[in-house]
Amino acid sequence: MPFSHLALGHELGNAFAALGFESPFPVQEQAIPAVLAGHDLVVQAETGSGKTIAFLAPLLHLLAKTPPRAAPRTLVLVPTRELAMQVSDRALELAKHLPITLRVRKAFGGVSVNPQMLALRGGADMVVATPGRLLDLVGRNALSLGGVRHLVIDEADKMLDLGFMDEMKELVGLLPAKRQTLLFSATMNTAVQGVIEAFLRTPQNILVETAPRPTASITERAYLLPMEDKGPFLRELLGREAWAQVLVFVSSGRKADNVVRKLGNNGVRALAIHGDKPQGARTEALQQFRSGRLRVLVATDLISRGIDVSGLPCVINYDLPRSARDYVHRIGRTGRAGLDGTAISLVSPEEEAHLRLIEKTVGRKIAKEKSMLAADKLDKRG
Repeated sequence: MPFSHLALGHELGNAFAALGFESPFPVQEQAIPAVLAGHDLVVQAETGSGKTIAFLAPLLHLLAKTPPRAAPRTLVLVPTRELAMQVSDRALELAKHLPITLRVRKAFGGVSVNPQMLALRGGADMVVATPGRLLDLVGRNALSLGGVRHLVIDEADKMLDLGFMDEMKELVGLLPAKRQTLLFSATMNTAVQGVIEAFLRTPQNILVETAPRPTASITERAYLLPMEDKGPFLRELLGREAWAQVLVFVSSGRKADNVVRKLGNNGVRALAIHGDKPQGARTEALQQFRSGRLRVLVATDLISRGIDVSGLPCVINYDLPRSARDYVHRIGRTGRAGLDGTAISLVSPEEEAHLRLIEKTVGRKIAKEKSMLAADKLDKRG
């Protein structure tokens, strides 16, 4: 099915062509007509499945067909600053092809509130925000939520993991009762179900099966090696392989800074991004990585769902994540939009049992081999 069959108009069709999208993903095929029809939706779809376009495209289409107002008509709630920037940037990419100018504003904590208040003075059609900063702006009378007609709760499971339930309840209490609510989540659990029952009205349910897509497009490998060999082996991989860009996941902010420092000492430029970094440094690192000026970005799970780099060829798990769900989100940064990707895990002896648990949970075996460094050590000992 081409995008032209989704009744979004030729302007957004031109936007999809400019972005290199030839046909909609399954989540877009199912969600876009339902959004245009005004239904509340519950969509379970994995990261990298195209869900951002699934809600942005129809909502922008609807906004372009109605007169602008000072107060926002569409509100998108996201769990992290990085995701707020990513979603708002994608909205602006699509909106510039529309015949009218839509005002897309973003709001998130960790930076001064004043520029965000200033941006809202000119009004807003769509606001993409984290819950805490949005409540701050409402409390400062920087915007009103009384005109919101469309609410999107993106990454609902992550939102709840980060403890935003109270803020979400407070925000929803400020919205009109008559509205369309769209909830997107990679996983469903009791907490997410509670949000659905509290905030949505007779929603349609869309489940996008995700196992075939990532396994078909992502080649997964695990290298078994001692913990102390991870740094040297990472440098060996970066030197040996011709990946244009690499996203490296580690277990903590301190580990991220250490890996970046050791890479730099060996002539490999990298930047770290984690929760202890100032927002300005995080934004600059992401901008450099997205623009291709930075080859290696070292990150914690803070951005395992929030970063979207077109054509990212490789993700490396320097440390295994705490859960299989986080593993799926991490490797989902590559192999997106139908492209192939590589996901590599560096696994120490202490982590092998955890790797087996991840394999059991995701329902597939991950190819394993000993690193060349480990093999060399064994040869020398022999």
